Amino acid sequence: MMNFIMISPNYPDNYWMFCRGLKKYGATVLAIVDTAYDNLLPELKENIDECYVVNNFNNYDEMLRAVAYFTFKYGKIDWIESNNEAWLDLDARLRDDFNVKSGFSHQTIQEYQSKACMKKYYEKAGIPTARYYLVENEQKALEFAKKIGYPLVLKPDHGVGASFTYTVKTDEELKHYLSLTKQYQMILEEYIEGDVFTLDGVCDENGTIRYLNSLEYVGNCMDSVQYQQSIGAYTAFTISDEYRDIAQRTIHAFELKNRFFHCEFFRLSKEKKGLGKKGTVIGLEVNFRPPGGFAPDLMNYAGSLDVYDIWAQVLLTQQGDYMNITRESAGFAGRRNSISYKYSVEELEQKYKNELISVIYLPEAYAATMGDVTISCRFKTEQQRKQFYKQAFEEKRKEHQA
Repeated sequence: MMNFIMISPNYPDNYWMFCRGLKKYGATVLAIVDTAYDNLLPELKENIDECYVVNNFNNYDEMLRAVAYFTFKYGKIDWIESNNEAWLDLDARLRDDFNVKSGFSHQTIQEYQSKACMKKYYEKAGIPTARYYLVENEQKALEFAKKIGYPLVLKPDHGVGASFTYTVKTDEELKHYLSLTKQYQMILEEYIEGDVFTLDGVCDENGTIRYLNSLEYVGNCMDSVQYQQSIGAYTAFTISDEYRDIAQRTIHAFELKNRFFHCEFFRLSKEKKGLGKKGTVIGLEVNFRPPGGFAPDLMNYAGSLDVYDIWAQVLLTQQGDYMNITRESAGFAGRRNSISYKYSVEELEQKYKNELISVIYLPEAYAATMGDVTISCRFKTEQQRKQFYKQAFEEKRKEHQA
Protein backbone atom coordinates (compact mmCIF):
# COMPACT_ATOMS: atom_id res chain seq x y z
CA MET A 1 0.00 0.00 0.00
CA MET A 2 1.26 3.46 -0.90
CA ASN A 3 1.81 6.06 1.81
CA PHE A 4 0.56 9.39 0.47
CA ILE A 5 1.03 12.63 2.42
CA MET A 6 -1.45 15.29 1.37
CA ILE A 7 -0.53 18.80 2.49
CA SER A 8 -3.37 21.27 3.14
CA PRO A 9 -6.34 19.14 2.01
CA ASN A 10 -8.41 21.38 4.30
CA TYR A 11 -7.93 24.44 2.05
CA PRO A 12 -9.45 25.02 -0.42
CA ASP A 13 -12.45 23.20 1.06
CA ASN A 14 -13.03 21.04 -2.01
CA TYR A 15 -9.55 19.49 -1.77
CA TRP A 16 -10.88 16.83 0.60
CA MET A 17 -12.07 15.15 -2.60
CA PHE A 18 -8.46 14.43 -3.61
CA CYS A 19 -8.20 12.40 -0.39
CA ARG A 20 -11.40 10.56 -1.25
CA GLY A 21 -9.87 9.52 -4.58
CA LEU A 22 -6.63 8.40 -2.95
CA LYS A 23 -8.53 6.25 -0.43
CA LYS A 24 -10.63 4.72 -3.21
CA TYR A 25 -7.52 3.54 -5.08
CA GLY A 26 -5.88 2.03 -2.03
CA ALA A 27 -3.49 4.63 -0.61
CA THR A 28 -2.83 5.24 3.07
CA VAL A 29 -3.78 8.93 3.21
CA LEU A 30 -1.84 11.03 5.72
CA ALA A 31 -2.89 14.67 6.00
CA ILE A 32 -0.92 17.65 7.29
CA VAL A 33 -3.26 20.55 8.13
CA ASP A 34 -3.00 23.96 9.78
CA THR A 35 -6.49 23.88 11.28
CA ALA A 36 -7.64 22.26 14.51
CA TYR A 37 -8.83 18.71 13.88
CA ASP A 38 -12.29 19.43 15.28
CA ASN A 39 -12.76 22.20 12.70
CA LEU A 40 -12.07 19.98 9.69
CA LEU A 41 -14.89 18.97 7.36
CA PRO A 42 -16.39 15.58 8.27
CA GLU A 43 -15.82 14.48 4.66
CA LEU A 44 -12.09 15.10 5.03
CA LYS A 45 -11.88 13.22 8.33
CA GLU A 46 -13.63 10.24 6.73
CA ASN A 47 -11.11 10.03 3.89
CA ILE A 48 -7.79 10.19 5.73
CA ASP A 49 -6.03 7.57 7.83
CA GLU A 50 -4.34 10.05 10.13
CA CYS A 51 -3.96 13.79 10.52
CA TYR A 52 -1.03 15.85 11.83
CA VAL A 53 -1.82 19.44 12.84
CA VAL A 54 0.83 22.16 12.49
CA ASN A 55 0.55 25.81 13.48
CA ASN A 56 1.97 27.13 10.23
CA PHE A 57 3.00 25.50 6.94
CA ASN A 58 5.75 28.13 6.68
CA ASN A 59 7.47 26.71 9.78
CA TYR A 60 9.69 24.15 8.05
CA ASP A 61 10.81 22.52 11.31
CA GLU A 62 7.18 21.73 12.07
CA MET A 63 6.72 20.25 8.62
CA LEU A 64 9.85 18.12 8.99
CA ARG A 65 8.56 16.77 12.28
CA ALA A 66 5.21 15.94 10.72
CA VAL A 67 6.71 13.94 7.86
CA ALA A 68 9.21 12.28 10.21
CA TYR A 69 6.34 11.18 12.45
CA PHE A 70 4.46 9.63 9.53
CA THR A 71 7.66 7.96 8.30
CA PHE A 72 8.33 6.45 11.74
CA LYS A 73 4.75 5.17 12.05
CA TYR A 74 3.94 4.06 8.49
CA GLY A 75 7.30 3.47 6.84
CA LYS A 76 8.72 5.04 3.69
CA ILE A 77 6.62 7.84 2.20
CA ASP A 78 5.80 7.32 -1.49
CA TRP A 79 4.14 10.66 -2.29
CA ILE A 80 4.13 14.21 -0.88
CA GLU A 81 1.73 16.53 -2.67
CA SER A 82 -0.51 19.54 -2.07
CA ASN A 83 -1.85 20.39 -5.57
CA ASN A 84 -1.68 23.96 -4.27
CA GLU A 85 0.40 26.74 -5.83
CA ALA A 86 1.25 28.15 -2.40
CA TRP A 87 2.93 24.91 -1.28
CA LEU A 88 4.63 23.54 -4.42
CA ASP A 89 7.98 24.75 -3.14
CA LEU A 90 7.32 23.21 0.28
CA ASP A 91 6.26 19.89 -1.28
CA ALA A 92 9.53 19.74 -3.20
CA ARG A 93 11.75 20.56 -0.20
CA LEU A 94 10.12 17.79 1.81
CA ARG A 95 10.50 15.32 -1.06
CA ASP A 96 14.21 16.08 -1.23
CA ASP A 97 14.68 15.69 2.52
CA PHE A 98 12.79 12.38 2.68
CA ASN A 99 14.05 10.97 -0.64
CA VAL A 100 10.60 10.88 -2.23
CA LYS A 101 11.06 10.54 -6.01
CA SER A 102 7.45 10.75 -7.20
CA GLY A 103 7.44 14.50 -7.86
CA PHE A 104 9.60 17.52 -8.60
CA SER A 105 12.83 18.17 -6.77
CA HIS A 106 13.24 21.59 -5.17
CA GLN A 107 15.74 22.63 -7.84
CA THR A 108 13.32 21.72 -10.63
CA ILE A 109 10.29 23.51 -9.17
CA GLN A 110 12.38 26.64 -8.57
CA GLU A 111 13.21 26.74 -12.27
CA TYR A 112 9.72 25.81 -13.43
CA GLN A 113 8.10 28.58 -11.41
CA SER A 114 10.13 31.25 -13.21
CA LYS A 115 8.17 32.74 -16.10
CA ALA A 116 11.44 33.52 -17.87
CA CYS A 117 12.69 29.94 -17.53
CA MET A 118 9.38 28.55 -18.78
CA LYS A 119 10.01 30.11 -22.16
CA LYS A 120 12.82 27.71 -23.09
CA TYR A 121 10.49 24.76 -22.46
CA TYR A 122 7.80 26.29 -24.64
CA GLU A 123 10.49 26.75 -27.28
CA LYS A 124 11.36 23.06 -26.92
CA ALA A 125 7.68 22.32 -27.55
CA GLY A 126 7.74 24.48 -30.68
CA ILE A 127 5.40 27.09 -29.20
CA PRO A 128 6.33 30.79 -29.50
CA THR A 129 6.31 33.11 -26.47
CA ALA A 130 6.29 36.88 -25.93
CA ARG A 131 9.67 38.64 -26.02
CA TYR A 132 10.79 39.63 -22.56
CA TYR A 133 13.34 41.30 -20.33
CA LEU A 134 14.13 40.02 -16.83
CA VAL A 135 14.42 43.36 -15.05
CA GLU A 136 17.86 44.22 -13.66
CA ASN A 137 17.54 47.99 -13.59
CA GLU A 138 15.34 50.81 -14.77
CA GLN A 139 17.58 51.98 -17.60
CA LYS A 140 17.73 48.59 -19.30
CA ALA A 141 13.97 48.20 -18.85
CA LEU A 142 13.48 51.52 -20.65
CA GLU A 143 15.80 50.36 -23.43
CA PHE A 144 13.75 47.18 -23.84
CA ALA A 145 10.57 49.27 -23.98
CA LYS A 146 12.07 51.45 -26.69
CA LYS A 147 13.08 48.39 -28.72
CA ILE A 148 9.75 46.52 -28.41
CA GLY A 149 7.35 49.44 -28.07
CA TYR A 150 4.43 50.03 -25.72
CA PRO A 151 2.14 48.70 -24.37
CA LEU A 152 4.07 46.18 -22.26
CA VAL A 153 3.18 43.91 -19.35
CA LEU A 154 5.13 44.04 -16.08
CA LYS A 155 4.68 41.17 -13.59
CA PRO A 156 6.61 39.12 -11.01
CA ASP A 157 8.84 36.43 -12.52
CA HIS A 158 7.70 34.10 -9.73
CA GLY A 159 4.06 34.37 -8.77
CA VAL A 160 0.55 33.38 -9.64
CA GLY A 161 -2.56 35.32 -10.51
CA ALA A 162 -2.74 39.00 -11.33
CA SER A 163 -1.15 40.52 -8.22
CA PHE A 164 1.49 43.18 -9.00
CA THR A 165 0.75 42.77 -12.71
CA TYR A 166 0.45 45.95 -14.77
CA THR A 167 -0.19 47.03 -18.32
CA VAL A 168 2.43 49.73 -19.01
CA LYS A 169 1.86 52.37 -21.69
CA THR A 170 4.57 55.02 -21.12
CA ASP A 171 8.09 55.51 -19.77
CA GLU A 172 6.58 57.34 -16.79
CA GLU A 173 4.27 54.42 -15.97
CA LEU A 174 7.14 51.96 -16.28
CA LYS A 175 9.27 53.96 -13.85
CA HIS A 176 6.33 54.24 -11.44
CA TYR A 177 5.47 50.53 -11.43
CA LEU A 178 9.11 49.52 -11.13
CA SER A 179 9.36 51.72 -8.04
CA LEU A 180 6.36 49.88 -6.52
CA THR A 181 7.78 46.41 -7.12
CA LYS A 182 11.43 46.71 -6.08
CA GLN A 183 11.08 43.78 -3.66
CA TYR A 184 10.25 41.39 -6.53
CA GLN A 185 12.15 40.02 -9.49
CA MET A 186 10.00 41.45 -12.27
CA ILE A 187 9.69 40.41 -15.89
CA LEU A 188 8.75 42.84 -18.67
CA GLU A 189 7.01 41.35 -21.71
CA GLU A 190 5.59 42.59 -24.97
CA TYR A 191 1.81 42.99 -24.85
CA ILE A 192 -0.14 40.31 -26.67
CA GLU A 193 -3.51 41.09 -28.22
CA GLY A 194 -5.40 37.85 -28.14
CA ASP A 195 -7.84 35.56 -26.41
CA VAL A 196 -6.62 33.66 -23.36
CA PHE A 197 -7.45 29.98 -23.04
CA THR A 198 -6.15 27.19 -20.85
CA LEU A 199 -5.41 23.52 -21.36
CA ASP A 200 -5.81 21.66 -18.08
CA GLY A 201 -5.60 18.00 -17.27
CA VAL A 202 -3.88 15.00 -15.76
CA CYS A 203 -0.90 13.10 -17.17
CA ASP A 204 0.50 9.68 -16.25
CA GLU A 205 3.99 8.42 -15.42
CA ASN A 206 5.02 8.67 -19.08
CA GLY A 207 3.67 12.19 -19.48
CA THR A 208 0.77 10.91 -21.58
CA ILE A 209 -2.33 13.03 -21.04
CA ARG A 210 -5.26 10.96 -19.72
CA TYR A 211 -7.75 13.81 -19.28
CA LEU A 212 -7.81 17.24 -20.95
CA ASN A 213 -10.07 20.26 -20.63
CA SER A 214 -9.99 23.77 -22.06
CA LEU A 215 -11.20 26.94 -20.34
CA GLU A 216 -11.94 30.16 -22.19
CA TYR A 217 -12.36 33.55 -20.53
CA VAL A 218 -14.94 36.30 -20.76
CA GLY A 219 -12.87 39.41 -20.00
CA ASN A 220 -9.36 38.89 -18.61
CA CYS A 221 -8.05 38.24 -15.13
CA MET A 222 -5.49 41.05 -15.15
CA ASP A 223 -8.03 43.76 -16.02
CA SER A 224 -10.59 42.17 -13.71
CA VAL A 225 -8.30 42.61 -10.71
CA GLN A 226 -6.71 45.90 -11.72
CA TYR A 227 -9.91 47.66 -12.81
CA GLN A 228 -12.52 45.62 -10.87
CA GLN A 229 -14.30 44.48 -14.01
CA SER A 230 -16.69 41.57 -14.49
CA ILE A 231 -14.98 38.25 -15.17
CA GLY A 232 -16.11 34.84 -16.38
CA ALA A 233 -14.84 31.56 -17.73
CA TYR A 234 -16.36 28.46 -19.30
CA THR A 235 -15.28 25.03 -20.45
CA ALA A 236 -15.11 24.18 -24.14
CA PHE A 237 -17.66 21.83 -25.70
CA THR A 238 -14.91 20.04 -27.62
CA ILE A 239 -11.11 19.79 -27.45
CA SER A 240 -9.68 20.18 -30.94
CA ASP A 241 -6.88 18.04 -32.33
CA GLU A 242 -4.79 21.22 -32.39
CA TYR A 243 -5.31 21.74 -28.66
CA ARG A 244 -4.56 18.09 -27.88
CA ASP A 245 -1.30 18.34 -29.81
CA ILE A 246 -0.28 21.63 -28.17
CA ALA A 247 -1.01 20.26 -24.70
CA GLN A 248 0.89 17.03 -25.25
CA ARG A 249 3.92 18.80 -26.72
CA THR A 250 3.94 21.17 -23.74
CA ILE A 251 3.69 18.35 -21.18
CA HIS A 252 6.50 16.39 -22.83
CA ALA A 253 8.71 19.50 -23.12
CA PHE A 254 8.35 20.18 -19.38
CA GLU A 255 8.73 16.43 -18.69
CA LEU A 256 5.67 16.42 -16.47
CA LYS A 257 4.70 13.06 -15.00
CA ASN A 258 1.86 12.00 -12.70
CA ARG A 259 0.51 15.51 -12.29
CA PHE A 260 -2.43 17.78 -12.63
CA PHE A 261 -1.43 20.70 -14.89
CA HIS A 262 -2.85 24.09 -15.83
CA CYS A 263 -1.33 25.62 -19.01
CA GLU A 264 -2.20 29.13 -20.22
CA PHE A 265 -2.02 30.36 -23.81
CA PHE A 266 -2.93 33.29 -26.03
CA ARG A 267 -4.41 32.99 -29.49
CA LEU A 268 -3.43 36.10 -31.47
CA SER A 269 -6.43 38.21 -32.46
CA LYS A 270 -4.32 39.94 -35.11
CA GLU A 271 -0.91 39.50 -36.70
CA LYS A 272 2.01 40.39 -34.44
CA LYS A 273 5.38 41.09 -36.01
CA GLY A 274 7.99 38.71 -34.65
CA LEU A 275 5.39 36.33 -33.21
CA GLY A 276 2.98 35.15 -35.86
CA LYS A 277 -0.18 35.57 -37.87
CA LYS A 278 -3.69 35.98 -36.54
CA GLY A 279 -4.73 32.73 -34.86
CA THR A 280 -1.20 31.73 -33.80
CA VAL A 281 -1.06 30.14 -30.34
CA ILE A 282 1.42 31.77 -27.93
CA GLY A 283 2.63 30.10 -24.73
CA LEU A 284 1.93 32.14 -21.59
CA GLU A 285 2.77 30.01 -18.56
CA VAL A 286 2.41 26.55 -17.05
CA ASN A 287 1.17 25.91 -13.52
CA PHE A 288 1.91 22.53 -11.97
CA ARG A 289 -1.38 22.04 -10.14
CA PRO A 290 -5.11 22.07 -10.90
CA PRO A 291 -6.68 25.27 -12.21
CA GLY A 292 -7.89 27.44 -9.37
CA GLY A 293 -11.25 28.65 -8.16
CA PHE A 294 -14.30 26.80 -9.45
CA ALA A 295 -12.51 25.32 -12.46
CA PRO A 296 -12.26 21.69 -11.23
CA ASP A 297 -15.96 21.66 -10.40
CA LEU A 298 -16.88 23.23 -13.75
CA MET A 299 -14.85 20.48 -15.42
CA ASN A 300 -16.85 17.90 -13.46
CA TYR A 301 -20.22 19.37 -14.42
CA ALA A 302 -19.23 19.75 -18.08
CA GLY A 303 -18.06 16.15 -18.44
CA SER A 304 -20.27 14.43 -15.84
CA LEU A 305 -17.12 13.08 -14.21
CA ASP A 306 -14.89 13.55 -11.16
CA VAL A 307 -11.47 15.08 -11.84
CA TYR A 308 -10.42 14.56 -8.21
CA ASP A 309 -10.99 10.84 -8.71
CA ILE A 310 -9.32 10.83 -12.14
CA TRP A 311 -6.17 12.38 -10.66
CA ALA A 312 -5.94 9.70 -7.97
CA GLN A 313 -6.74 6.90 -10.40
CA VAL A 314 -4.01 7.92 -12.83
CA LEU A 315 -1.36 8.47 -10.14
CA LEU A 316 -1.99 5.27 -8.20
CA THR A 317 -3.07 2.81 -10.91
CA GLN A 318 -1.90 4.33 -14.23
CA GLN A 319 -5.36 3.45 -15.54
CA GLY A 320 -8.15 5.52 -17.03
CA ASP A 321 -8.53 7.31 -20.36
CA TYR A 322 -10.85 10.31 -20.45
CA MET A 323 -9.71 11.90 -23.70
CA ASN A 324 -12.86 11.18 -25.72
CA ILE A 325 -15.69 11.97 -23.35
CA THR A 326 -19.00 13.63 -24.26
CA ARG A 327 -19.14 17.19 -22.97
CA GLU A 328 -21.48 20.02 -22.24
CA SER A 329 -20.11 23.44 -21.24
CA ALA A 330 -20.04 24.78 -17.68
CA GLY A 331 -19.09 28.31 -16.73
CA PHE A 332 -19.29 31.05 -14.15
CA ALA A 333 -20.02 34.76 -14.30
CA GLY A 334 -18.26 36.83 -11.62
CA ARG A 335 -20.03 40.12 -10.85
CA ARG A 336 -18.89 43.17 -8.89
CA ASN A 337 -20.85 45.00 -6.20
CA SER A 338 -19.42 48.22 -7.66
CA ILE A 339 -21.18 47.66 -11.02
CA SER A 340 -24.88 48.35 -11.59
CA TYR A 341 -26.18 45.44 -13.66
CA LYS A 342 -29.38 45.39 -15.69
CA TYR A 343 -30.48 42.04 -14.26
CA SER A 344 -30.37 41.14 -10.58
CA VAL A 345 -28.94 37.85 -9.37
CA GLU A 346 -32.47 36.69 -8.55
CA GLU A 347 -33.66 37.50 -12.07
CA LEU A 348 -30.79 35.52 -13.57
CA GLU A 349 -31.51 32.61 -11.23
CA GLN A 350 -35.07 32.56 -12.57
CA LYS A 351 -34.08 32.98 -16.23
CA TYR A 352 -31.53 30.15 -16.01
CA LYS A 353 -33.16 27.91 -13.40
CA ASN A 354 -32.74 24.85 -15.64
CA GLU A 355 -29.05 25.56 -16.24
CA LEU A 356 -28.14 26.82 -12.78
CA ILE A 357 -25.39 25.07 -10.82
CA SER A 358 -24.82 27.53 -7.99
CA VAL A 359 -24.80 31.13 -6.78
CA ILE A 360 -21.95 31.89 -4.39
CA TYR A 361 -21.20 35.13 -2.52
CA LEU A 362 -17.44 35.14 -2.16
CA PRO A 363 -15.26 36.27 0.76
CA GLU A 364 -12.90 39.18 0.15
CA ALA A 365 -9.86 36.94 -0.45
CA TYR A 366 -11.50 35.44 -3.55
CA ALA A 367 -13.63 38.40 -4.58
CA ALA A 368 -10.69 40.47 -5.86
CA THR A 369 -10.10 37.96 -8.65
CA MET A 370 -13.41 36.13 -9.07
CA GLY A 371 -16.01 38.79 -8.32
CA ASP A 372 -18.22 39.44 -5.29
CA VAL A 373 -20.86 36.99 -6.46
CA THR A 374 -20.50 34.16 -8.94
CA ILE A 375 -23.28 32.51 -10.90
CA SER A 376 -22.41 29.10 -12.37
CA CYS A 377 -24.42 27.32 -15.06
CA ARG A 378 -24.20 24.33 -17.40
CA PHE A 379 -25.06 24.83 -21.07
CA LYS A 380 -26.09 22.51 -23.87
CA THR A 381 -25.54 24.99 -26.73
CA GLU A 382 -23.19 27.86 -27.57
CA GLN A 383 -26.16 30.15 -28.18
CA GLN A 384 -27.50 29.47 -24.69
CA ARG A 385 -24.08 30.21 -23.20
CA LYS A 386 -23.62 33.40 -25.20
CA GLN A 387 -27.01 34.71 -24.09
CA PHE A 388 -26.23 33.96 -20.43
CA TYR A 389 -23.01 35.99 -20.41
CA LYS A 390 -24.64 38.84 -22.31
CA GLN A 391 -27.39 39.09 -19.71
CA ALA A 392 -25.15 38.39 -16.69
CA PHE A 393 -22.80 41.26 -17.55
CA GLU A 394 -25.19 43.75 -19.16
CA GLU A 395 -25.11 47.01 -17.21
CA LYS A 396 -27.92 49.47 -16.57
CA ARG A 397 -28.03 52.35 -19.00
CA LYS A 398 -26.91 55.66 -17.56
CA GLU A 399 -29.75 58.16 -17.01
CA HIS A 400 -28.43 60.63 -19.56
CA GLN A 401 -28.51 57.86 -22.18
CA ALA A 402 -32.13 56.98 -21.52
